[in-house]
Amino acid sequence: MKRTPLYQVHKTCNAKFTEFGGWEMPLQYTSIVKEHLAVRATVGLFDLSHMGEFEVRGPGANAFVQKLSTNDVGRLTDGRVLYTLFCNEAGGIIDDLLIYRYTDNRYMLVVNAANIEKDLAWIRSHNDTDAKIKDVSEDTALIALQGPKAIDILNPFVPELDVSEISFFRFVVGEVAGIRTVISRTGYTGEIGFELYVDANNAENLWEALYPAVIETEGQPVGLGARDTLRLEAGLRLYGVDMNDDTNPYQVGLGKFVKSKNRQFIGKNALLRERKKGITKQMIGFQMLDRAVARTGYAVYQDGEQIGEVTSGAPSPTLKCNIGFAIVTSQTISENNRIDVEIRSRMHPAKIVTVPFI
Repeated sequence: MKRTPLYQVHKTCNAKFTEFGGWEMPLQYTSIVKEHLAVRATVGLFDLSHMGEFEVRGPGANAFVQKLSTNDVGRLTDGRVLYTLFCNEAGGIIDDLLIYRYTDNRYMLVVNAANIEKDLAWIRSHNDTDAKIKDVSEDTALIALQGPKAIDILNPFVPELDVSEISFFRFVVGEVAGIRTVISRTGYTGEIGFELYVDANNAENLWEALYPAVIETEGQPVGLGARDTLRLEAGLRLYGVDMNDDTNPYQVGLGKFVKSKNRQFIGKNALLRERKKGITKQMIGFQMLDRAVARTGYAVYQDGEQIGEVTSGAPSPTLKCNIGFAIVTSQTISENNRIDVEIRSRMHPAKIVTVPFI
């Protein structure tokens, strides 16, 4: 398995490791619940260096990235970030990602760790422009600082600017603790937070600079376990679990990121047909009404008839109940907000709730 540049740091912090997308990553350091609640109350420090980063440069960069993206890259100006999807010709989701615009001729694409090779091959196969594509994933480390105290912790390390002035889905290039860093504000937790992209050789130095301030603020390093419960509470989808090549954006509640007016992109025609004929499946959020935990793949029923299955499910440390996502048939679900989830051959009651959960 691959390891991030911070692997030895995690071992020093007594992390428990897990396999994720071909990477050996910290699952937790203390407990998932403690780490989750630390992010909600103070701050958490994350190693996300397993994510993939591609640079797209050259005179054809804008047109090329626009062709790949369901969202409208033309809306971006320098220093802005866009959440979008790559879709295949049938409208299935290849990946969800972030696009960073430095200039009209330079972009950075941040993709999911498990999809790096797949995405890179797909991007290159559709490059009919003079855009230059470079995989910089191994050269790039990504550290995230998430939680209500994130601004207070980060500001002293960035003397040249006030990081609170970085708006949501914006980024700047500066220095953090004397290290050249791309400082962005997107987040995957529902909290105030920043993503810090640095050269992989500087990852340990940046982590060691931030770590004491995080601990002093009663924050914690956070593993993938709490990252998953945090993103679920925030109503954010996870590729490979909540969506994949066989689901389209409308089915998983991401239709607002499909901007088809006056532009062309791969998968557009299929998505227009899907929208025109009506969406037959949709994603819902649900809350269990007993103590059962619904997990990926569990069948969902309504009035005794199976209508879909769970994609994500977990205990919510913030809400102190069990929550999840499910993809269900569209025709019946609006008639009744009660469902049942089959867990070990028994039906457990749940109710449909608004997403995000918090």
